[in-house]
Amino acid sequence: MKDIQNRRTIRQYSTQSVSDELLHQLLETAERTPTMGNLQLYSVVVTRDAAEKQALAPAHFNQPMVTQAPVVLTICADYRRTTRWAEQRKATPGYDNFLSFLNGATDALLYTQTFCNLAEAAGLGTCFLGTTLYSAEAIINTLQLPALVFPIATITLGWPAETPEQTDRLPLRAIVHNGHYADYTPQRIDDCYAEKEALPANQNFVAINHKETLAQIYTDIRYTKTDNEAFSKGLLKALRQQGFLNAVPPSIDQ
Repeated sequence: MKDIQNRRTIRQYSTQSVSDELLHQLLETAERTPTMGNLQLYSVVVTRDAAEKQALAPAHFNQPMVTQAPVVLTICADYRRTTRWAEQRKATPGYDNFLSFLNGATDALLYTQTFCNLAEAAGLGTCFLGTTLYSAEAIINTLQLPALVFPIATITLGWPAETPEQTDRLPLRAIVHNGHYADYTPQRIDDCYAEKEALPANQNFVAINHKETLAQIYTDIRYTKTDNEAFSKGLLKALRQQGFLNAVPPSIDQ
């Protein structure tokens, strides 16, 4: 428990390599993570080669850790393997739909978190890249992902060359609902976000961006409505391209 309580996102890595033996051990142990129907609806693309990392970098907005980290892992929802298995064993698969994508995505994220916990317990550093779904089509093309395979998460991995401050988290009372969902009143919102908004780093972030509140940083700068709508269209296009929306009329995602 202390490993998770003390965890930090690592964006700077030493030049020390991550051995194949250690990486394979972590990848294999992470297979014990929970999975829907014991189907393991995920695959992992391991990228070590410098040129291949460079090819991936634009999809992740050229964040420097993509090329600096010894290893980049792209964890994918994968129904292709299950579908091929079913077809080869005289079964009739039906996984070209959105529900299957969600099942695969859930499996992939569970695997990702288990892997990160194991890697960090071994002394490695990780960074979860939130750009994967934004740039799904570019990643699909770069990694040559076939139908029914979709990138869900990207992790940079290596030995830490920094000890950054921990990022803040909301208090437990902000996320726990007992018995039923208790909606957020104005008073409860004030209580849940008071500590976060009072942090000097967050107050400085608001000031240097000439905003009135921390919430405006998220809505006006980091995750805007315009960007969300544009990336959503790209995501739906990629989902259809990869065969996960065959049961959805084209008009739904246009």
